[in-house]
Amino acid sequence: SREMTFREAVQKLERGLREPLPGLAAQARFAPRPRPGWLPQAAAGLRPAAGLLLLFPIAAEAHIVLTVRSSRLPSHAGQVSLPGGAVEEGESIEEAALREAHEEIGLAPGGVRVLGRLTPLHIPVSGFLLHPVVGVAETLPLLHPADAEVERILLLPLAHLLDPSRVRREQRTRDGLFLDIPYLEVEGAQLWGATAMVCAELLSLLQNGE
Repeated sequence: SREMTFREAVQKLERGLREPLPGLAAQARFAPRPRPGWLPQAAAGLRPAAGLLLLFPIAAEAHIVLTVRSSRLPSHAGQVSLPGGAVEEGESIEEAALREAHEEIGLAPGGVRVLGRLTPLHIPVSGFLLHPVVGVAETLPLLHPADAEVERILLLPLAHLLDPSRVRREQRTRDGLFLDIPYLEVEGAQLWGATAMVCAELLSLLQNGE
């Protein structure tokens, strides 16, 4: 898969976020099958959470930041995820995404320009409705992982996520259900589940018109 420049990625996202979003059809490419307990995003009573999809350049090539969650956390331990968390009383989705990214990876919120939001996604395990926020930083930000929450920070070229040869599938059994799980192999970690579904919609916007 070819490199994607930061400029090109930003232009495509600015254009794509003005149009109707690809939504569930794009997310479904990385959805585990079946998805027990999953609700459409309009379901009432779900707690709002925000996640940040941050794009930035390294040597002009577009990259995205993801985290590997600490293996000591009570939920989603060791999983690849977006910086993010629950929306607090009185703050917007965008404010929550930037605050959580500051707490988890030390990202200075002032250096981020928010482009918009992707389609919300229900996460059955936690009962959250995740609102993905797309932001861009003009230079590689200074980042450091919060010890208690983040094991390591992944700075991934978008080209890696767009490369179909990195897609794998795994069969797992959970609560007596046989699950078929698509995932991407990234720097020795598996990108799957909600984070992969959110990334799939982002990638769909970047592939539009190609």
